[in-house]
Amino acid sequence: MNDRTSALDSVVFGVDIQSGDVRGDAPSYALVVIDTRDTESDEVRIERDVVSFRKLRRLIERDEPALVATDNMYELATDKDDLVRFLRWLPHETRLVQVTGAERPEPLSRVASRHGVPYGKDPMKEAEAAARLALSNVGYEVVAFENTTTVKVSRGRSTGKGGWSQDRYTRRIHGSVKQQSREVESALKEANLEFEREVTEKYGGYSQALFTVEGRPQDIPVSTHRSGDTRVEIERERRDGIEFEPLVKRRDRVIVGIDPGTTTAVAVVSLDGRVLDVHSTRTADTAAIIEWLIERGRPSIVAADVTPMPETVEKFRRSFDAAGWAPPKDIPVDEKLHRTREVAYENDHERDALAAALFAYDDHEDQFERISRKVPADVDREEVISRVLTSEESVEAVLREMNDDGEDGSDEQADDAHEQPELSPEQRQIRTLKSRVERLESHVDDLTETLDEKNETIEEYKTELSDARREERREARERREVNRLERENGRLERKIESLEAENDELAEKLDRLKSLWKLDHSNFADVNTENNLVPVKVVEQFTNGALDHTVDEYGIASGDVVYLRDASGAGRTTAERLAEFDPRVVVRSGNLSDVADEVLFEAGIPVAPADDVTIQEIDELAVAPESEIADAIDDWEERAEERRKEKQKSMVDQIISEHRAEKR
Repeated sequence: MNDRTSALDSVVFGVDIQSGDVRGDAPSYALVVIDTRDTESDEVRIERDVVSFRKLRRLIERDEPALVATDNMYELATDKDDLVRFLRWLPHETRLVQVTGAERPEPLSRVASRHGVPYGKDPMKEAEAAARLALSNVGYEVVAFENTTTVKVSRGRSTGKGGWSQDRYTRRIHGSVKQQSREVESALKEANLEFEREVTEKYGGYSQALFTVEGRPQDIPVSTHRSGDTRVEIERERRDGIEFEPLVKRRDRVIVGIDPGTTTAVAVVSLDGRVLDVHSTRTADTAAIIEWLIERGRPSIVAADVTPMPETVEKFRRSFDAAGWAPPKDIPVDEKLHRTREVAYENDHERDALAAALFAYDDHEDQFERISRKVPADVDREEVISRVLTSEESVEAVLREMNDDGEDGSDEQADDAHEQPELSPEQRQIRTLKSRVERLESHVDDLTETLDEKNETIEEYKTELSDARREERREARERREVNRLERENGRLERKIESLEAENDELAEKLDRLKSLWKLDHSNFADVNTENNLVPVKVVEQFTNGALDHTVDEYGIASGDVVYLRDASGAGRTTAERLAEFDPRVVVRSGNLSDVADEVLFEAGIPVAPADDVTIQEIDELAVAPESEIADAIDDWEERAEERRKEKQKSMVDQIISEHRAEKR
């Protein structure tokens, strides 16, 4: 059956659920037992029966089969915890095998067809198919425990609550635990088992000794028991979850996708389109990647995701003597994302390698199916596919070539059979041994060639190591220079921080001096050194906001001279607010509104145009000649008197007009 090695000289149980449900009360199972232990004859004993779950367990305990095969492990357990309990219960030499695959099982019919095993939908036939597949080492062992066992030696009885002989009683129990742990340690050493010991010392000896042994329970020369003051418990170390291990490390034909570059990514896909593995690395060289691929299969197709195929990918293809595949044009990213959407990967490089392998499979899927239909059940389908791809010959030609290779010139031997006498058993053995010697010599040649390649690789590594050391010394010099520059930079940064702090301190001191100067010269009296200048409070615009700014900065007091740099736009409210400060005079640039002019006039606030007064501005300060201010006020007084007279005359005229109107 293909190129697998049968599990001879063993008993295999094939199990399939017959009726009911494992979660129910009484499921029944179709059981097929295949016994190949009879080495004196070529007959294989096969038994078929329908049994309950309890009887199935009794038969497993009695016969201790090498394999218990099923198409679905959860036909024997309700959930993961129940499955772990079932695996813990199995005899040490019995393995549970799921013949349909690992985490993603295939249909049993497909697996049986691929390996030439008879299959039927009847539970008994499915059980037999599972047994025959497991007998041919097809499938994965279901594993829940490590090959590490814990041997625990502890107290067999309680030390009690106390009494007259409490100390002597406790010392005796702890001494017995210590003695028993020494015996266990001696037995493990005699069996040449690696182990680690951890003890808890108590009064008089040990309360517990824990041995972690590298081995399975059946390899340990100690059994679980309880004897007087001590107790010995043996338990296998459980894994984090349920894992699957192939029955044989078979190198199947695979499709390999490669994305070269600084980070090299490789993906492995089976000829059935299943993603087997994906890997990316920045450090591994070509030899390491080839070794990684060899462990996972024999590449039949090496694929790239761009065209033309990169030279690095072409080197891999030549190394495996595989067929190459490249797309008609570079595969777009959205198509890669869609094709790899159901596969987990860690980076874009792994995605590209996966896409290359999967698109190569899609391109050859129909061809694989056509070849599979033409390949007999007893011929390795994957080998035929690989030869068709690499030789580009027809399926029939490849089958004839494989048949000729397998028969070693059977036609010529048939012709010679009439001329040569039948060989004796000794002669046949000699011929077999000669053939074996030839194969071994060929193997030695291959190993010698591999050794030469390894030696060359070692020399390359030595050269690379020397270069790396030179580079490391150069980098060390650079690091020292960088450290020196960093220290200098740190010193300069600290100096800058010190200067900035000093600058901030001086700026703060200057602000305080300005504030004190403004406070001492708030009335601007000291500015007038000859008593012929008067300070002026500047208001940028005749608005409430501008008034607020001037009040906050300098203040406006009664008797101050106020200069409106832009007097237009003020209304009644703004004018009334300015009048409340009772300034000595308001010097304006621009025209006041009628409302503002009326308010200031009624309040008796003199208003003079800026053209009549010479205003000098020094930084934020402003001054004007006292004489011009006085003249401006006098001019306003004259105009105000005339305005009042005109207003009174108008009022008299209005009263006379109203009186005359009343007489009529």
